[in-house]
Formats: sequence, structure tokens, C-alpha cells
Amino acid sequence: MSLSSSSAVDLPPHAESLIEGLRDFGYSIETSLADIIDNSVTAKAQRIDIVADTVSDDPWIAIVDDGKGMSRDELLEALRPGSRNPRSERHVEDLGRFGLGLKSASFSQCRQLTVVSRKMGATTAVVWDLDKVAETKSWTAYILEDPAIVPGFQYLGDAGTVVAWKKLDRLDGGYSNNDAQRTRILNESLSGAERHLRLVFHRYIGGKTPKLSLFLNNSKLEAIDPFAEGHPARQVDSEEFLKLSKGVVKLKCVTLPHHKKMSQDDWDDIGGPEGHLKSQGLYVYRADRLIIAGGWLGLARQSESTKLCRIAVDIPNTMDAEWKIDVKKASAQLPPVVRKKLKNLVERFVSTSKRTYSRRGRKLISEDQLPVWSRILQDDKIVFKPDISHPVFAGFRNRLDNDLKNEFDACIRLIGSSLPVETIYSDIIGGAEKLASDHLDDEALNLQVGTMVENLIQGGISPESIPDILKNVVILRTNWDRTEKIMNKYLSGVA
Repeated sequence: MSLSSSSAVDLPPHAESLIEGLRDFGYSIETSLADIIDNSVTAKAQRIDIVADTVSDDPWIAIVDDGKGMSRDELLEALRPGSRNPRSERHVEDLGRFGLGLKSASFSQCRQLTVVSRKMGATTAVVWDLDKVAETKSWTAYILEDPAIVPGFQYLGDAGTVVAWKKLDRLDGGYSNNDAQRTRILNESLSGAERHLRLVFHRYIGGKTPKLSLFLNNSKLEAIDPFAEGHPARQVDSEEFLKLSKGVVKLKCVTLPHHKKMSQDDWDDIGGPEGHLKSQGLYVYRADRLIIAGGWLGLARQSESTKLCRIAVDIPNTMDAEWKIDVKKASAQLPPVVRKKLKNLVERFVSTSKRTYSRRGRKLISEDQLPVWSRILQDDKIVFKPDISHPVFAGFRNRLDNDLKNEFDACIRLIGSSLPVETIYSDIIGGAEKLASDHLDDEALNLQVGTMVENLIQGGISPESIPDILKNVVILRTNWDRTEKIMNKYLSGVA
């Protein structure tokens, strides 16, 4: 349709309506702070401080960086909604896209945004106040004569920028007239954002030579590396590359260490608040900044046997349109060509993990370990039964008369049929690392070790070989100090 013969009509947006709309792009406090930090990273900052006053009558939050800063004209342009075309070419390390992040991220949390920037000795401060916009019905910001009144100004160095939020109507939890409740809500919000920032910027603030230092109320944030980089027990596949017209996509499959090979704090950090089952899957990075943290995006199902599987997907910022990176840089969609490549990679990676998981399961019940429980395939279902032939059970049973033997067998069958499978499965889904066997007391341990040593000697096994055989039994290996003392007592009697 040709517009050459049409009449042009100018339809500028209503300022108070559109600027209020910028508040509802779906930002949370953590994604808002991350978006502001993106700008600081693009400005080559080496240190970023998030400082807050949550106890005063007029609470505030400020993000201060030591980046290159902005001149007066640059700052005014940066505060213009939609200041950049997302299709424009950008530097490879530029974390911005739409030119909306500073404004929409800030307005999503507050009604008054002030930005102070210092460059080459010149300092400029500009305020957007949504109440003023509503009052004047115009796109009017204000240049402050005295930048020193802005919260966080005292942290500003020779160059850099302060982003200050006041009128925190989205962060006070509705308790604007209750100082104690408001302070609690604000502190909880900042505390919840801390982990998100440690994860999203872990490649910047972690490693041997961090590119950035990040502080929250003067406390330095340590990186949470979802791939346990450098841990000797993790398994890493060869990196793969997918060359496309807009750049190269890098793919790397990593199997995390078992929880018994990590400290509890590290394990909890990597798993996150929802645990390892929910955090398995794809981790998409854009210019080293984490966009997606976990989930298979429809390529696989989350399962207990793959909960340690993670794939790092690195994309350049030249692919934003193809990946449909959203304004708040918290979601993306797989382009068809990448989905096809990842589908094959995920299927191979997941199937390998499941085979490893299955092999581990069979090994736990192999005969040379004298298991208490037998794993049996019955009517296409896996059934666990107490092994009546186990030396402890068999030895005790042989001392009973025939009537008691039958009753003993019935008791063992009752234990097997009463295994709470549904409850165990539910607990595994909730976090397998939290499951544990009951404590094995000295009397029960003495019975197991004594019976096994006696049976092994009677079976012609040499005393020298018995320690290695007992170590194959998981419950004895995990209690080896006590097991060894009991074993030596029985073996000394044999000698």
C-alpha cells in the first residue's frame, strides 16, 4: 500500500500514560538492578556499589559506578526513553539493547529517578519525576543545580555515574505508613536480589582476575558459578561451535560434581533456592552476562538422573533479534537452527548421563557387595526386596525353629512390601542430597561385620582379602573406622 497520496498526522504519545506504561515491563528488583549494572559494565566500570537507606522516612537506593561517565549532552540523551535503536550495531561488550533499560528498570521500582554523572571534571544531575510528568503532562526532566543532594553522591569518584531511586512505591510492600514493615520489606528485597546478581555477573566478578568488583552496602559480592569452574570432580565435554550469519554460538556440556564432593554451602549456592532438579539445563550467556539460568526450553524433561547436567550457551550481542532478547534481558527464545543443533546435543548428553546413572544403580546391588536390598525387574517394574540370603538374615534365620522361620520370612516380606516408594520419590524430587540412611549403631554394625567375616572365612576367603571385600559394602565403607576395629577383632580370633 502506497502512502504517497496520504495525509500525515502527528500522534505523539501522552506523556503521563506512556511513562507509566514503562513501569510494567515485568521487572523485579533483581532484574532492575541487573539492568542498571549492565550500563555500568558498558561504561567500563571496575567497581559498582549498591547502597541503600531503608530506615529513613524517605528511603532510597543508589547504584554508583566508576565508569567513564557521561557529559551533559550524553546524560540527557541517555535519559530519553528509547534513546537507542536496537538494530544499531554495538560494541561486542555492550550489554544494552533498546535504550530503555535505565528508565524502565528504574521506573519499575520508583517514581523518582535521578542520575548524576561526572566526566572530565564536569558533573551533571538530571531528575525524572513521574508525579511531575503527570502534573505537567509533558516529557519534562529537570537539571539539578546541586548534585550533592542526590543519594549516593558521596561515593562518586573522579569519573562515574550515580543512579538514585526515591519514592520507592513498588518496593515498600504497601507499608508506606509503617516504618518497621517497610524497612523489613526493603531489606528482604535487597537480600533476595543479592544471589541473582552474584549469579548473573559471575563471569565478571569471579575467576582469578575479576573484571569487576560488586558491593552491596559495602559488602563485596562473591560469584556463584553454576558450572563449578575449576572443581576437580566436574566433567566437561569438548566445546562445540555453531557458525551463523550473525556470529558464533558456543556450546559446552558440563556434569557437576556429586554433592558429596562439594561443601554444603557451595552445593546450595549452585543449586539455588529451588534446588538442583530445577536448575539443570541450559545457561544462556550474552556477552558473558547470564540471560537464562536453567531449564531445557522444551528440549528435555527435568529428571533426577539429569539434575547435574548443565549446558553453557554463549551468544554475541549481534544475535539479540534472532534470540528475541527482551527489554529486561531475562528471557530468550531459541532460533530454529540453534534449537535443532541443541536438540541433538541435549539428547546425546542426557542419554549419557542416564546410562551413567543406571550403571551406578546396578553397581550398588552387585553380588560382591552383599546387599541388604535386592533390585528385581518384575512385570516390567523395578521392585526392591530385602535379600533373605544376606549373611546376617540367613545366619539369624538358621538359628530359628521351623515355625519361627516362617514368621521371620513373613516379617521380611512385610518390610519389603511396605517400602514407602511414593514418599521416597517425592523426597528425591525435593532434593536427593537431603536423604540419608538411619544411623547404624555399634550393636547392628558388630552383627553385620561379624557375620560377614565368619561367612567369608568359611567360604575360603583369605583374611588378607576381607578388608577389600568389606569396603565394597557402602554402609561399612561409610563407617570404616568402626568397621575396621570390629573386623580386626574377629580376624585376630581366626589367627
